[in-house]
Amino acid sequence: MAEKHPKWKLAKKVLTWLFFIAVIVLLVVYARKVNWEDVYNVIVNYNRLAVLSAVALVIVSYLTYGCYDLIGRAYCGHKLAKRQVMLVSFICYAFNLTLSTWVGGVAMRYRLYSRLGLDSATITRIFSLSIATNWLGYILLAGVVFSAGMVPIPGGWFIGETTLRIIGVVLLAVVAVFLWACAFSKRRKWTIRRQTLQLPSLRMALFQFAVSSANWLVMGAIIWLLLARQVDYPIVLGVLLISSIAGVIIHIPAGIGVLEAVFLALLSGQHASHGTIIAALLAYRVLYFILPLLLALVLYLMLESRAKHLRAKNEQKLQKSA
Repeated sequence: MAEKHPKWKLAKKVLTWLFFIAVIVLLVVYARKVNWEDVYNVIVNYNRLAVLSAVALVIVSYLTYGCYDLIGRAYCGHKLAKRQVMLVSFICYAFNLTLSTWVGGVAMRYRLYSRLGLDSATITRIFSLSIATNWLGYILLAGVVFSAGMVPIPGGWFIGETTLRIIGVVLLAVVAVFLWACAFSKRRKWTIRRQTLQLPSLRMALFQFAVSSANWLVMGAIIWLLLARQVDYPIVLGVLLISSIAGVIIHIPAGIGVLEAVFLALLSGQHASHGTIIAALLAYRVLYFILPLLLALVLYLMLESRAKHLRAKNEQKLQKSA
């Protein structure tokens, strides 16, 4: 077996340690960008009911992220226990949202799923499907919100209302084409770099749209609550959608600075003051990024310590079912 070769074992150990070091470095870099005094002040002074409601929605959102990987489980047909899938999903998305897709979405998924017994091809399909699920919901909601002109665009901004409406219509057209392909396309599989991509069934595609759209709606509701409902919900949702794609384009971990800049620019004509907006976004960062990341770090270390035991257990189940 190739894995028993001494050089391969050494390479795996080196890569594992490099991975851990990279994660630690990214955590330190992220922590240095956070103004912890402001975080403390927001936590102490914020409306308790708004915070508790937002926390409940954060839990709902992360459970919804878990559904992405459960869809991947059904799509790939692997037999990992659902609770293991949900745990891996939570850890990966907490790292993904804060430290970048390459750490949480890719490296962490490959690390944890492989430790639990899945092969690289299956992990790639899970990752690809989760990414697709997330952005399918985004495309649908953005298409509706942008084409309906729900987001007021200030004069002189880099994109005008008419352009945004056109983008919205194009996105809705993409949704229609994708659903048509899922329902009627005769060709269902493509091979790219030795990886097989397969169109989901219409039923699965509709479920992907529903789950992902619900998650984006929940994310918007969290910020809306933290803004003390001073801004109409559709506007908050639309601004969140614009800031999310801006964060992807600029590619800063957790969209630090991008989220705030977009919200301040697009909500300048609303009733909420700059102080209220900044406080709401800071509270959002604490509840949606920082606290889940800290919990995910603890769960990650626990999962790493039990990975061999869980993998052996998974292999025994497969042997019994064979």
